[in-house]
Amino acid sequence: MSEYEKAAKPEDITRLFVERANAHDATGVAALYEEEAVLAYPPGSVTTGREAIRQLWEKVLANTPPFEPEAPLPTLISGDIALTSTPPKDGAGARAQVVRRQADGSWLRVIDQPEFRSTAG
Repeated sequence: MSEYEKAAKPEDITRLFVERANAHDATGVAALYEEEAVLAYPPGSVTTGREAIRQLWEKVLANTPPFEPEAPLPTLISGDIALTSTPPKDGAGARAQVVRRQADGSWLRVIDQPEFRSTAG
């Protein structure tokens, strides 16, 4: 994992995700998550742990068009925990992630909710 650029601030994770996903680098994408991270994907289910997340992204990235960067909403930081989010380009729903500062000062995802759509009508 040391060969990958680390997120110096919480907002870096979104940029690094897009770069690695567009390179079809599932290992690099998984390196943005803590070992026991939780990813709410595919919709309606949960993927737990970096290796399971890597395997999931390997499958997803094989058939996914390029990701476009999305402008982040303001990050909320409390000590070593931060909430990051981006509004999808299509204007529907939201994406949110909880990230944690690591011992080396870098940030990794702990909880990732890549797709959320309100069910309220």
